[in-house]
Amino acid sequence: MRAAIFNPYLDTLGGGERYTLSFAHVLAESEFSTDLEWKEPEIKKILEERFGMDLSKINVIPDVKRGDGYDICFWVSDGSIPLLRARKNFLHFQVPFHGVNGRTLLNKMKLFRINKIVCNSRFTKGFIDKEYGVDSVVIYPPVATDKIRPMRKENIILFVGRFSRLKQSKGQDVLINAFKKLYDEGTKDWKLVLAGGMEIGVGDYLGKLKSDARGYPIEFIESPDFKTLKNLYGKAKIFWSASGFGEDEAKNPEKVEHFGISVVEAMAGGAVPIVYNAGGHKEIVQDGKNGFLWDTVEELLEKTRLLVNDNRGLSKNAVQASKSFSYENFSSEVKKIL
Repeated sequence: MRAAIFNPYLDTLGGGERYTLSFAHVLAESEFSTDLEWKEPEIKKILEERFGMDLSKINVIPDVKRGDGYDICFWVSDGSIPLLRARKNFLHFQVPFHGVNGRTLLNKMKLFRINKIVCNSRFTKGFIDKEYGVDSVVIYPPVATDKIRPMRKENIILFVGRFSRLKQSKGQDVLINAFKKLYDEGTKDWKLVLAGGMEIGVGDYLGKLKSDARGYPIEFIESPDFKTLKNLYGKAKIFWSASGFGEDEAKNPEKVEHFGISVVEAMAGGAVPIVYNAGGHKEIVQDGKNGFLWDTVEELLEKTRLLVNDNRGLSKNAVQASKSFSYENFSSEVKKIL
């Protein structure tokens, strides 16, 4: 049996790309000969290093022909509905597209060829179902919770997210300003670590961030590999996120976090999340039980001060909660729709 995989965003090396590769991995484990479409074959090594995944059973080829001649096709949508031609076709939305005229007659005709529409969160599903008039299924992204472990903890506040300002700003500037305030008021023995990809959409943003951080214990780690990230997650006591801060999630859902894989990864490492109260974050963090949600910067600082003095057992709760998003659970859900 043969399977075709298509994702137009592979070179961004983000959470959606990990999702795509994990779907491909499940197919390969299920004895499918699995082809991944990309023009440059060297992308495979880059993906393996970034995500710490074994892709030896996955072939990179220039064109999967929209699934023509394949038993299964998994296609990541850019907002459009493709005409897929495999025996079984799965269309994945990793972005809550809206206002794209999704219910056209042509789209409805193309949807007859789609066996299942898959979303990465209930947040995304809500917008996709309304926009396209469908009933999608939610399969949460797989997180390598079995590969990330708590380590000897250090006074580190961590954030992991791309250094870009494309559709979705990750809010590193907000975190820097918040940490400077925390430091100035007396929290001197902590540091902020910002790690993220540099592959696309950075421009002069990182330079500005570094300028704003000058004189404070703020460290930047550019395009870390998975080994580096595991180490950071294991050592950090707190994980911050301001992704989506200042945005109206009802009007601009694409600008908030659609799920939050790095949040779950941090939780697996025992870092307690304090994340902005929007989008997919609310499906991961139970406020006061396995982490905190915040709406204002002052609330972010208030909850951080609590954890600086006592993590209240939240670290163990975070580790336990992260297991709900394991690769094993993802694989089981994928096999159900196959």
